[in-house]
Amino acid sequence: MIDGPDGGYRPSERGLRLTGHHDLGGRGDGMQVMRWGSAVYVGHVGTSRAGTSVLDASDPERLRLVEQWPAPNRSHTHKVQVADDVLLVNHEKFPYRVPADGPVSAGVAIYDVSRPLEPRRIAFWECGGIGVHRIVWTGGRYAHMSATPAGFRDRIWIVLDLADPFHPVEAARWWWPGQRDDEVPDWPAELRYAAHHALIADGRAFVGYGDAGMVILDVADITRPRLLHRVSWPDGGDTHTCLPLPGRRLIAVTDEQVRDGPGAPPRKIRLFTMDDPPRLVSVLPAPDDEFASLPLRYGAHNLHENRPRSYQSEDILFATYFSAGLRVYDISDPGQPVEIAHWCPPVPPGQAVPQINDVFVDHEGLIWVTDRLNGGLYVLEPEPELRRRMLHHAPPTRSGGPRGW
Repeated sequence: MIDGPDGGYRPSERGLRLTGHHDLGGRGDGMQVMRWGSAVYVGHVGTSRAGTSVLDASDPERLRLVEQWPAPNRSHTHKVQVADDVLLVNHEKFPYRVPADGPVSAGVAIYDVSRPLEPRRIAFWECGGIGVHRIVWTGGRYAHMSATPAGFRDRIWIVLDLADPFHPVEAARWWWPGQRDDEVPDWPAELRYAAHHALIADGRAFVGYGDAGMVILDVADITRPRLLHRVSWPDGGDTHTCLPLPGRRLIAVTDEQVRDGPGAPPRKIRLFTMDDPPRLVSVLPAPDDEFASLPLRYGAHNLHENRPRSYQSEDILFATYFSAGLRVYDISDPGQPVEIAHWCPPVPPGQAVPQINDVFVDHEGLIWVTDRLNGGLYVLEPEPELRRRMLHHAPPTRSGGPRGW
């Protein structure tokens, strides 16, 4: 991956090959990506002032941009979630740290995507404040999100009732004591306690909560969330994704790298048991140390989240690692996880190194990844050995299969 005495970057791949790419109409700041039927939806970071892109993916090797909505003034719409023919798109203040010179769009836009390539906006849920950061919506009645509504100093966890998607209503909220404007924080001033997003399994919500680590809530009654555990670790911070693997009684946890290198603190992926309380099992192997000498972000970020109607496995993890690209791990032996594939693309125009941001693995086994700066959207296909492993480690009841199997 690293070449030459100056620590320069070079692309490499193992077990994965590029099968498609789209520059998103020259607005390549791709953030979250998700496929729904013939459509792929991409949220944009917001630096290009694009908001959401809709692509025709009926031929993944020849993607076609169908529609691209602009970002609202002083806001961005960088997250997309789709299920039950309903697309949810966040609206949040942007740039984060620049004072707004006017009102921001803060909430969730709701679209009917029964025609996947023709989204139709049907509602908007207004939360006030800075807005909604990330949403988890896998179908059914409730969506879960992190948001900074009026009266709070940072992101809390909110449940949205979509029984009537034309008239969404808040069903519940939970925050760490000290986050509300009229409360006194009980954590050091240099730390940030802020919800990122929650993934649900076995009546529990597993929430990445920034410098607080992993927060686990009892949500057997979703309208009355109750704290069960908070788990942190000495060299952690900026906890992002807490992916429950209930069949294995494990949780895969990423700490997000939010600082540019060189010299940024390491951000890793860990495996915990689903005990009461959870116990650390192992730390997944990081890519070559030389990535830490490169500019921009290097470290863990996001995981493929085993959503319904996507590829699902509790043994194979797909993880984005910013300048270290996409990493694929086999955790069949949770005490000895191993990297089995990776993909580091050529450097996109106008940036120093890639910044691979998000990953979604569809039910056909295609792997969709984005670059957060200028690289746009990539489509990867597993090579035969990785295909074999993916099939072997997927539930036997899932429908469909990777192309060519």
